[in-house]
Amino acid sequence: MHIFQSRFPLSLAVFALLAPPLSAAAAKEKRDRKDDSRVQAEESRDYFRKWLDEDVTYIITEDERAVFEGLTNEAEKEQFIEQFWYRRDLDLRTPINEFKEEHYRRIAYANERFHSGKSGWRSDRGRIYIIHGPPDEIEDFGGGGQYVRESYEGGGTTTVHPFERWRYRKIDGLGSDITLEFVDESRTGEYRLALHPDEKDALIGLPGLGLTDSERLGLTQKGRRLHPDEMHNPYLRANMRRQDHPFTRFEIFAKTQAARPIKYNDLRDLVKVTVNYTNLPFQVRSDYFRLNEDKVLIPVTVELQNRDMTFKQKGTSHYAQIGLYGAITNMGKKFIQEFDQDMTVAYPDKWIELGRQSRSLYQKVLLLDNNTRYKLDLIVKDLNSDNVGALSHALIPPPSVKETRKLSASSLVLSDHMRELEELPEGDEMFVFGDVKLRPSIARKFTRKIPLGIYLHLYNFKVDQTSNAPLLEISYRIRNGKGQLVRDVSDSAGESIRFLSEERVVLTKKLDLSDLEPGTYLAQVEARDSSSDERVQLEDRFRVVGN
Repeated sequence: MHIFQSRFPLSLAVFALLAPPLSAAAAKEKRDRKDDSRVQAEESRDYFRKWLDEDVTYIITEDERAVFEGLTNEAEKEQFIEQFWYRRDLDLRTPINEFKEEHYRRIAYANERFHSGKSGWRSDRGRIYIIHGPPDEIEDFGGGGQYVRESYEGGGTTTVHPFERWRYRKIDGLGSDITLEFVDESRTGEYRLALHPDEKDALIGLPGLGLTDSERLGLTQKGRRLHPDEMHNPYLRANMRRQDHPFTRFEIFAKTQAARPIKYNDLRDLVKVTVNYTNLPFQVRSDYFRLNEDKVLIPVTVELQNRDMTFKQKGTSHYAQIGLYGAITNMGKKFIQEFDQDMTVAYPDKWIELGRQSRSLYQKVLLLDNNTRYKLDLIVKDLNSDNVGALSHALIPPPSVKETRKLSASSLVLSDHMRELEELPEGDEMFVFGDVKLRPSIARKFTRKIPLGIYLHLYNFKVDQTSNAPLLEISYRIRNGKGQLVRDVSDSAGESIRFLSEERVVLTKKLDLSDLEPGTYLAQVEARDSSSDERVQLEDRFRVVGN
């Protein structure tokens, strides 16, 4: 964090005191400029707030909203908005953004068609229309009145409020033949999305009226109709569709109103087939840090070489766009979770050649069960060229704390960029672990100018009852290709302990490489618990290259 201190020279202060007062016209012009500037600032804030809370409020994901709200200046927000629409462009080869055009058409239609004391886009019908587009079929019961129930609603005749029934042949994430009902219970033109088909029944609260077939025969009770035990009603169960199951209705009700989370269904589909792509190579690394006895945190780091990306020029900058999709399954091929992400790499004209020689990294932190093996399928796509890379990676968490009470350790992470943060980030941020920013070196190549960063956790250590400190002796060593010891740093005073709790000790250490010749080396970390004489040792190879 940089703090800038303003100094006002004495000569300027004296000049200000001796200067003649502004004329009335000049003073008014100055006030007008300030007022114009203030109005422009307020209009800018209103524009960005309107874009977030009105224009895209139904289609922006929670992660995107959090990023946008964390931006601090107009340039960053304008760039975010540009990338927001770019990621959703249906055809990058055309000069217009079809998704954006269709989105604003839907808003205009919703405002024209569904207004009722408030803007149409704010209504339930407007929200569903904007998110999912026009339904494939609409049944309009705008007059309400007498209604003969469908068999899956229980049959029988009743009186209903005005309502509309929308059918979608397919909604991604929910399936086929999705039916939604909107009910105008207040008869003011405001149709609300119904959770239960009986919300349109105007006689639902009147005993003996508007009975279903089973209620008329005395086999079921009207008062229990809205309860989830309707699955025990044999008349309903015989005619029930998949979406009529009470818990399925809850799912449809929630998901139809949510922003669509996964943007790269085409990448998801690639996971389902056995393929090998080599036109967009990338590397992946996974590390393991215990969260508790049952769960483990697994940071998955993906690295691409910029020279393999396609950069397009826009203005005075060059941009590369990468879409990433990941799917996790267990060894029984059961689906566990999925994620996707956009990566934007940009360089100004004067830095583009240097940028092509660099690399780009992405990190996703997974929370998974201990003692369970998983498979991670990763797909990356260059959105500027349609080049695709695919890779399957095993995730093997270590044994849980329940199975071993001996001194143990997390993964050993070697980093070419490790620094302590003065302030914790407000939200989730890649490569941040507590108050340490840590970028793993997947290739494990270091120059002599950059210290070797070492990061790991220790578990199941003993604590001195007097000082309440761990009784640990830590040694950091580097051996050359011949096995000779070239660096040996001991820490028995806990200088490398970055964080301490009952569950873990976090160790961070930087080792100088400036006097090492280019070549292959072995980094070793040994921890000894002096109270039990238990030891744990971790090691990993790395290379020193160039200067």
